[in-house]
Amino acid sequence: MKMFYEKDANVSLIKDKKVAIFGYGSQGHAHALNLKDSGVKNVVVALREGSSSKKKAESEGLKVMSLSDAAAWADVVMVLTPDELQASIYKNHIEQRMRQGTSLAFAHGLNIHFNLINSRKDLDVFMVAPKGPGHLVRSEYQRGGGVPCLMAVHKDSSGKARDLAMSYACAVGGGRSGIIETTFKDECETDLFGEQTVLCGGLVELIKNGFETLTEAGYPPEMAYFETLHEVKLIVDLIYEGGIANMNYSISNTAEYGEYVSGKKIVDSKTKERMKEVLKNIQSGKFTKQWMDECKGGQKNFLKMREELAKHPIEKVGKKLRDLMPWIGKNKLVDKSKN
Repeated sequence: MKMFYEKDANVSLIKDKKVAIFGYGSQGHAHALNLKDSGVKNVVVALREGSSSKKKAESEGLKVMSLSDAAAWADVVMVLTPDELQASIYKNHIEQRMRQGTSLAFAHGLNIHFNLINSRKDLDVFMVAPKGPGHLVRSEYQRGGGVPCLMAVHKDSSGKARDLAMSYACAVGGGRSGIIETTFKDECETDLFGEQTVLCGGLVELIKNGFETLTEAGYPPEMAYFETLHEVKLIVDLIYEGGIANMNYSISNTAEYGEYVSGKKIVDSKTKERMKEVLKNIQSGKFTKQWMDECKGGQKNFLKMREELAKHPIEKVGKKLRDLMPWIGKNKLVDKSKN
C-alpha cells in the first residue's frame, strides 16, 4: 500500500475553495483551524442555532454560519458532526441546498457505507479520515507534524474529487505524515473494529479489570492506578516510536519475559474468536443498526453506561493523583473551554 505526501498533491487546490466544517467538536475544531493555518481563506463553521460551540469557534477567529446557509455557500461541505446526527442533517440542511458540482466530505465512512446517507448524483463525495482523535490532529499540526490520513472517493461526478481530497488531506496535516488511499468500506469497518476491540473497548476493559484485580487483592488503589493506567501512556509511546521491539528494548528482561508467558493467558485464542464475532457484527451492519436504534430511543443505555464508568473507582483515584501532577495539565490536548 503506497503512502502519499505533500509532494504528490496539489496543495493549493483547497485554498481556493469555500469550506464549511459542520460541527466544532474534536475533529471539527482541528479541521477548521488546520485549514485556516494552511492558507484556506474561506473557512466557516456550521452550527445549529444555540450551539455552545459558537463562542469557541468565534474566539479562534472563525466565522460561524447556520447549517442551511453554510451548505448553500460552500464549495466543500465537511460533515464532522456525530455519526448519529449526520443523516438528519444531510436530509434537512444539506441535500437541497448544496450547489450542483460541489463536494460532500466525511472523516468517517459509516453513514455512506451503511446507506444512511444516499448523496445526490451530481455531488463529489470523498473522505479524509485522520487516524487519531481531533485534539491530536490539531496538536501534531501545531508542532509542525501531522496525523496520517486515510483518503477515499465514493463518488467522482466532476472527475476531480481525488485531487481535491488529496489537497484537503494535506491542509489538515496528513501530507506531512502520510496519506493512504482506501475505500469507505475498509475505513469504516477497520475503524469500528479497532475502536471496539483494542483502542477503546479492549484497552478500557483491560485497565479496569487490572485495577480491580489489584485493589480486590488488597493493594492500595493509588499503586493500582499507576500500574494499570498511568504507565499505559509510557509503554504506548515506546511502541508508537519504534514498534513492540522498541518497547521490549526499553523495559527490563523480567518485564519482557512476563509479557511472553502471561500475555497470552489474558488475551488468548478465545479472545480472538470474540474479536471475529465483533468484526462480523460490524461488517453485517448489526452494530450500526444497534447504535442508531439506541440513538432513536434517547441513548438511555449509552448514557447509563457512561455514568457507570464515571463512578468507577479508577476515575476517582485518577483525578486525585492527576491533581498532584500539575505538569500533565500544562499542555492539555483536551481543553473543554476551547475545544
